[in-house]
Amino acid sequence: YSEDGDEMKKFNIQDGYGIVRVQRAGIVVGIITGRVSSIVTRRARELGITHIRQNMEDKVSAYEDILTSQGVTDAETAYIGDDEPDLPVLKRAGFSAAPADAVDAVRRSVSYVCKREGGRGAVREVIDLILRSRRNV
Repeated sequence: YSEDGDEMKKFNIQDGYGIVRVQRAGIVVGIITGRVSSIVTRRARELGITHIRQNMEDKVSAYEDILTSQGVTDAETAYIGDDEPDLPVLKRAGFSAAPADAVDAVRRSVSYVCKREGGRGAVREVIDLILRSRRNV
């Protein structure tokens, strides 16, 4: 928060560009968060992310809602999470990842642990893996 009490949030430019690239490749991106933030809403809008679910205590229901709306299965999804509320979705996603600074329980349960921390390029790292894997299929 700022000295005036305004919410502040830092976004990684490389993550943002990665999100734009992966969407151009035809992959749908969504955000599921336990908090509510107008800053996140604005950033999602800037990046063209239409699936944003905030204030989600139950992330599984938000995840299922997005999957249903897109007609995709668990096996066709990737999910990045950093804390215990993400675990139920991480266990279902076809590819699960965690930033380097995720809690131990999350790092132990995912398919891939990023070299980068959350907010510092972890999203881009996962997107690059996904885009590279699509080229090699």
